[in-house]
Amino acid sequence: QVQLVESGGGLVQSGGSLRLSCAASGIGFVFFDMDWYRQAPGKQRELVAAISRTSNTNYTDSVKGRFTISRDNAKNTVYLQMNSLKPEDTAVYFCNARRPGRNSYWGQGTRVTVSS
Repeated sequence: QVQLVESGGGLVQSGGSLRLSCAASGIGFVFFDMDWYRQAPGKQRELVAAISRTSNTNYTDSVKGRFTISRDNAKNTVYLQMNSLKPEDTAVYFCNARRPGRNSYWGQGTRVTVSS
């Protein structure tokens, strides 16, 4: 059974930091590209950061220089270090595991609230 379990969300003041984790089980983690998405109230889900199987990374423009995605294949975990948080970063954050030709898997999400 595939499971992606996010953790690390919470309430933080503007300018603060959080580190999100997504622990995967039931998949060959090393073969999957991993993404972090977020969905703010009333908005569509958007891709925030991505890390490939070979640890190439990409970020949406609004988080470049503030967020860092990383992975630990030994722990089957992907991380999102979020610094200099802004109120507009408030959202539910989801991790996604994808592999060409295979199903994509989602976690249940972790809520991040940034107060001004």
